Amino acid sequence: MKRKLFCEISPLTYYISEKKCIMMRKIRDLLTVNKFANTKREDDLEYVICRHNSLIRRRLGNVDMRLQENKAVNLSLTAPKINRILIRPGETFSFWHLAGKTSAKKGYKEGLTISGEHTRPGIGGGMCQMTNLIHWMILHSDMEIIEHHHHDGLDLFPDFKRQIPFGTGTSIVYNYLDYRFKNTTDRTYQLIVYTTPEYLCGELRADKPQNYKYHIKAENEFFSRENGVVYRNGEIYRIKVDGRTGDRVEKKIIRKNHAKVLYDTSDLTVIST
Repeated sequence: MKRKLFCEISPLTYYISEKKCIMMRKIRDLLTVNKFANTKREDDLEYVICRHNSLIRRRLGNVDMRLQENKAVNLSLTAPKINRILIRPGETFSFWHLAGKTSAKKGYKEGLTISGEHTRPGIGGGMCQMTNLIHWMILHSDMEIIEHHHHDGLDLFPDFKRQIPFGTGTSIVYNYLDYRFKNTTDRTYQLIVYTTPEYLCGELRADKPQNYKYHIKAENEFFSRENGVVYRNGEIYRIKVDGRTGDRVEKKIIRKNHAKVLYDTSDLTVIST
């Protein structure tokens, strides 16, 4: 039998491990020279780099829709904390630095969270949709992603009105699994995020135009059956294009998917290997 990790022994040991991780992150941030983005600007910067809207209430298998309604509340509470933040040259964007810890006292409700290969209700659940949106826009910019975690190796839900390729999502846990990027350019960028009754909406803007454009493309996607288990496969590429000539400058793989499918696969075309 595989030996349990300390955090897996009991709820108490999990709580102790979590508190330790949170404290260690705070100490590392104090000891590291990180100039976090903190300044907001009420008017829009001139140039739109990327726009994207994300449907809030998605049908996720047999997940209780009450959790989706609660997620809408949670996103509406967090969006104003991120909205209109400037990321100036040399600054680092940290999601948790701006969003802070979610709690019932702050008005957050039980939304969907992911633990291992399982989903469960948790206060503040659904925040990964916010970082998914931000990550998608940052992939279209010249900035450098310096911390990004996945729901690694798992395909948790069947596609429902999917707009972006599988494998371009994020996984976050306060505060030790963060989403961070750094502005290594000479431009100032601005993130605009807000909610409507149906969508989480985002814009990435800048004070100067980018010389390059970026396209994110999925290739070689298929489902395979390996030793009785179905996996989702594919490759995600980031294509860099010269904005003046339209010539492709670079094609770089940013993610190779081999994810265990955790939902009913009877309607899928699956290749046996």
